[in-house]
This record gives sequence, structure tokens and C-alpha cells, in this order.
Amino acid sequence: MFHIANADDIKKGRLTDIYFKRTEEILKATGKNPVVKAEIFLKGFPDGYRWGILAGIEETIKLLSDIDKISIRCMPEGMVFKDFQPVMVIEGKYLDFGIYETTILGFLCQASGIATKAARCKLAAGDKLIYSFGARRMHPAITPMVERSAFIGGADGVSTTLGAELIRQEPVGTIPHSLILIMGDTVEATKAFNQVIEPKIKRISLIDTFGDEKFEAIRVAEGLGGALYGVRLDTPASRRGNFKKILEEVRWELDIRGFENVKLVVSGGLDEDNILELRNIADAFGIGTAISGAKVLDFSLDIVEIEGKKISKRGKMSGAKKVIRCQNCFSDKIVLEDRKASDYRCVKCNSNYKDIFIDAVKEGEILYDFPQASDIRKNAIGQFEFLEL
Repeated sequence: MFHIANADDIKKGRLTDIYFKRTEEILKATGKNPVVKAEIFLKGFPDGYRWGILAGIEETIKLLSDIDKISIRCMPEGMVFKDFQPVMVIEGKYLDFGIYETTILGFLCQASGIATKAARCKLAAGDKLIYSFGARRMHPAITPMVERSAFIGGADGVSTTLGAELIRQEPVGTIPHSLILIMGDTVEATKAFNQVIEPKIKRISLIDTFGDEKFEAIRVAEGLGGALYGVRLDTPASRRGNFKKILEEVRWELDIRGFENVKLVVSGGLDEDNILELRNIADAFGIGTAISGAKVLDFSLDIVEIEGKKISKRGKMSGAKKVIRCQNCFSDKIVLEDRKASDYRCVKCNSNYKDIFIDAVKEGEILYDFPQASDIRKNAIGQFEFLEL
């Protein structure tokens, strides 16, 4: 048996921290079960980040949607958010959803961390392609979540079959070292790939298994001719030296032989800093652990109202809130949830604010339309013009 929880374990609250189970027991014994509003927000980002991409909303809504009379207002999935901004408000009887706090935060924290890292990589890459190749670095049980989050954050493709099915895309990949080792030669392995694999799959040869990347690139380009789409350099760190110089050398040698259309794909321990350094020479990036093993975003869930009374713990502002956003300069303002965006003008540019919260669930009825991953990704990328690394 694998060391994983199933959906039934999650729905039954078996993945909660024990103090929530004990709180449930105490409240039932004392006859207390008030209607509360609980707010999810982030106190601070890791590594000096200034923004995040929200993910995990769909799973959270599906977890809570069976609860009668629960209501959820939130930012839609794929929305840019900043620290100290609420991203979700849950309203209902505490005993109906309090036991799920651990799970809700787990959904949001990890998925948003992955989506945010993918967005940073895509923002760094500009019009160059980003592929999520990090499935092997995470437990396979959560691979679909990892790849979906990477995709909606901005990755152009994912590598596993199930992950690609979830986002309704074709999986992407090249050639592994194992194939070249078994075939005994880079050109022979690439030719075999070309002969066997369906034509719609791009022919990208891995050129760092046996020999110098420059000479291997020349060999596969001459061996496959126009069938070759690109070459991938996964050069190990111990042999890498100045990676940009290696890429420039490969590009030069291909170009002077008439192979200007052959793309350069790079992978191997890359992140947004490497992308910024290499994007003027590379055409696509395979990103592994930087995305799949991204730091989680430490959301918190706190009660901010009890039976209509605004109340919260120390260090947290009372009252359920929402975020309104300027449609001109992308600046934000946090206001009480019953306030209208039209009552405010942007202090930076005097333009109109827009309410970016949506009614996802209202008294047990799901209103969220569960958009396709490709639509979420499109909306996420559409906000990049306002962002900086």
C-alpha cells in the first residue's frame, strides 16, 4: 500500500490537525456552534517575492460544497494577490467547516506556491517557452496538482500523461538519457525516435550524453535534416562551466551550417535567474525542481466575525474584507466586504476600482463555474504586464 490519503479520508476530516478534532469535541459538549466568517490571507512571501498567483480554489470549493448553507467569497483562481490581502472568506457554522482548516490551507498553500514559481519563470522567459519537467521530484500522488498549478501559473506544457489530461493538453517531452545509452549513440537514438514516434511530436534530440554538445548538435542536425525541431542541453553542473557560452557555441555551429531553425532547449536545475541569463540564446526551458518543489505560500485562516460581531485575534484586523483593484494601474485596496468598489477612487491615478472577489458558493449553492485550466492560465498571464520579479 502506498503512503497516501484518498478522497474519502480528506472528506471525513482525517487529515486535520488533532487540535481541531479536540476543539470540535469541546464545542459539541458545550453546545456552541456559532456562525462565523473566517478569512484566508498571507502575512508574507518567501524569498522577497512581492506577489503570488492564487491556486487551489477549485479543490477548496469542491471540499466544502456539500456543506449546507456555507458561503464562500474569494478571488478567482489564477488571480494575482499580495501579502496581507484576503483571498477567501468562508461563512458558516464553525463546526461545519472548522475541521477542514488543515486541508483547506494545504490545498491553497502548495498549489499557490507552485503556480507563483511557474509565473515567475514565465515572466522571466518572456516569449520563450517554459515546460514543467519536475514531476519526478514530488510524490506521484500529487503530480496532477503540481502540473495543473504549474500550467495555470504560466508553464506552456507539462510532462506527465495524467497531468496533461487534467489540463486538457498534450504532454511534452524530449528524449531521455536512457534511450541514448541503450541505443549506444545520440544520432541513432534520435533517428529511432523519428521513425517510431508519431509525426505530430516534435523531434528534439538530447545532445549531452556521450560527447561535446557542439559536435553532437552538428551530428544530429546533419543526420535528421529538416525533421529535427530542436536540441536539448541538460549538461550536468560538473561539466557545465559557462553554460551560456556553450549555448552560444552550439547556436553558431548550427547557424553557419544552415540549421538556423533548430531550437535550443535547456534544462537541468534552472530557475528564473537562469532564465533571465539565458533567454537571449535559448528558445525553451525545461524547469524541474524549481517549480515542482517551490516553497509553499504560508496562508493563514482566521476567524474575523462571530454571529455578526467583528472580532479577531491579536495581529489581525477584525471584520470580513475583500480586495478592490484599480483597472488602470493595478493598485489594490482592502475594504470591508459590504463596501462598494464604486465608492472609492484610486489614490494613485484617480481611476475606478473593481471588486475582484466573486461569489463562489452561496448558502450551499456552487456559483463558481470551474473554468478550464487554459482559461485560468490565460487570465494569469494577462496580469503579467503589471508585474516585476
